[in-house]
Amino acid sequence: MKRELGIFIGLLLFLTIGMHFSQLIEYPLEHLSNLQNGGAFGIPGLIHPLVFTLIVYVIIGVPRLIGKIFSRKI
Repeated sequence: MKRELGIFIGLLLFLTIGMHFSQLIEYPLEHLSNLQNGGAFGIPGLIHPLVFTLIVYVIIGVPRLIGKIFSRKI
């Protein structure tokens, strides 16, 4: 469970830096304070990073799960 939480948080940080690099470099406190007013694709501001991270986590997690199931010895 700790490993999966670490993967999720790492993915959240990776996606945040990847999508908002210039805003985080130029004015990070202003960008974080405006998070509650932002949003994307109709998803409210504070929830949208978690929703997009969950989507990517599931996309990455399905092949990991399939690989784990097939790698078990019968």
